[in-house]
Parts: sequence; C-alpha cells; structure tokens
Amino acid sequence: MKDTFDVAVVGAGIVGLAHAAAAHARGLRTVVIDRADRISGATVRNFGHIGTTMQVGEGGEYARRARELFLAYAPRAGFWLARRGTLMVATAEDEMQMLREIGEGRLLSEREVTDLAPVSGAIGGALLKDDMQVNPRDMGPRFATWLEGEGVSFRWRESAMIAEDGVLYTSRGTIRADNVVFCVGHDVDHVLPEVAERHGVERCALDMALAGGIGLEFPVLTGSSMLRYSAFRQTAAYADLLARFQRERPDMLDFDVNQMYTEAPGMGLFLGDSHRTEPTAMPFQDEHVFGLLAREARRLFGLSHVDVRERWQGVYAKAPEDFLRERVADGVWVSAVTTGIGMTTGLGLGESVIDEIYGSERT
Repeated sequence: MKDTFDVAVVGAGIVGLAHAAAAHARGLRTVVIDRADRISGATVRNFGHIGTTMQVGEGGEYARRARELFLAYAPRAGFWLARRGTLMVATAEDEMQMLREIGEGRLLSEREVTDLAPVSGAIGGALLKDDMQVNPRDMGPRFATWLEGEGVSFRWRESAMIAEDGVLYTSRGTIRADNVVFCVGHDVDHVLPEVAERHGVERCALDMALAGGIGLEFPVLTGSSMLRYSAFRQTAAYADLLARFQRERPDMLDFDVNQMYTEAPGMGLFLGDSHRTEPTAMPFQDEHVFGLLAREARRLFGLSHVDVRERWQGVYAKAPEDFLRERVADGVWVSAVTTGIGMTTGLGLGESVIDEIYGSERT
C-alpha cells in the first residue's frame, strides 16, 4: 500500500505543489515525485511577485483564486506573504495614460510615488493593492515541507518515465495511482513530446540578478512591464507605448526586458529580467543584458552603483496559449503554466485541474 495512491503528481514546483495541495484538501492519498533533491527550478528563480491585478480571462480567474489560497496557506505553512500591492511607476505620459485606462488600483502623483519608493524620474504611478509578494527562495520549500507534514508523500531524486493503466513507471520502480498529473513545466517534451509539439511548448530563458537592498517595500514595475501583462495589452495606450519603445528603447525590446524589482527580507534587491525563447535554453548569458539591467536600476533609483551579488538563468515553459491542461489518456493528465505567471496563477490552476478530475464539489 505504500506505493499506492489516489493522485501522483510529477514535479515539485509551484504548479505541482498546487495540484498536490488541492488533492490533499479532498482527502486523497497524494504523492509528489521530483527528479531533483530539492525545489530548484522556476519556482525559486523568480521575483516572488504575485500580480493578481495584471491578469484577465482564464489567467485572471486562476490568479484571483490563487490569491485566496495564498492567504489561506501562508500562515499554516509559515512562509512570508506581503499584502502591500504593486507600485507601478510611470516615467512618461503614455505610461500614465495606460494606468488610467486599466482602471485598477489607486492613481498616484509624482510625490506619492516617491514617498513610497526611492525612484527618480517618475511623473506618477498607481498602487495595485490586490497584488502580493513572497520570498521565492523560501515559499516553495516551506510549502512542500508543510504538505509533507500534513501527510502528502514526497519522493525526491526519482524521475518519471511513463504512466499507463494506473501505473507510473519511475527510475526507482512503480507507483500505482488512479490519476497521474505531469506538472513538469518546460520539460514536458521529455516525458510527453507529442503534447509539447501539439501545444508549441518551448523554453523561455531569462537573466536575473540579486543586488544589495535599497529598502523597497513594494514590488516596483515600470513601463516595460506594462508591455508584457495581459491586462495592459488590452488598453488603447498599448500601441503608443510599444511604438515609443521601438523608437527610443530598442535595446529593451531586443532583449525583451521586463524592468521590475522586488526586495524580500534578508535577501536584497531582485532585478531583471530578459527573455529569450527557443526549444532548448542554452546556458550562455550575454553580459550586455546585465549591463542593461544595472544601468536601468541606476537610472530609476538614482544610484551611482549597483552591488550585484548573484546572477542566474531562469527557465520556464512558453507556448502560444498561457496554460496547458490536457487529459492525455485515462488517468493521465498534463498541466502547466506556459508563460511567466506561474507564481501568480499556479495555485488556482492546480485546484481547477483537480476539480476537473474529481468534480467541482469539494469535501
């Protein structure tokens, strides 16, 4: 019986943990397997930003439910969760107009922005109060530890190979489960290549850095961030903002930079990030990117120097659609966030998939 479960989840990132938590909440015997010995993928390589306000459509539904689940899980699992919101900084009129059009949060004057964060060059901004923040290095491991303490089984350093007829075959043997959910992100092409090809899944590699802290109390996002999130892309001002970046900031577009910043207790300042999409993420990082990120940080915060302590590459799944959820065979499912909003939407997606498998009525 120790190898028999109701649900087996492959992958211990935020999306996998979300499915495991949703299954466990129904009283289902649940196991999570992961090929690594700890959480080491996109879940710990991001800003920790939970941008609920920035999502619309399917992503908006998952994000709003994820917010409720974060609020429920944080005190129980013991991870830090800040509910201060997101500070959107506008340094040009087209950015300010976009904030007016999105109609979310509270519009801020230049003085109000600079009272909240040590930025320079702002003409105004907005405070999106429903957004939240976690420490990305801490949240996932604490959540996994809590789930294990609650009775979810974890199998580390075990690779999944194939699932069929109620059996998951792994590098260490077999696991019997009524339902197997693959939550392996961009590595779906390693276990279910036909699914990856059908949905056009590739890998998005991004460059990030950690610098000395400057005392940010809010995640800070900028005009380049407005070009990336679905809620902003629906505004009339989007075309004007994109055209200006094409004229004045082609380097930001060449490296697909989202100029944003977060600061977690005891960690310092997260800054980034660039994006490059290809089937295989090559590990070589362009030093021009880090020069650009440091320059933009100095400009926005009026710094003479950015004390970079760490640099790393993040990788996440990227596809034409933002989410991949599919029943690929009897009792075999695949679920992934196929854009860079896994922390924002993952908990909502996981619950939705478990609801699809077992019915929307929860115990």
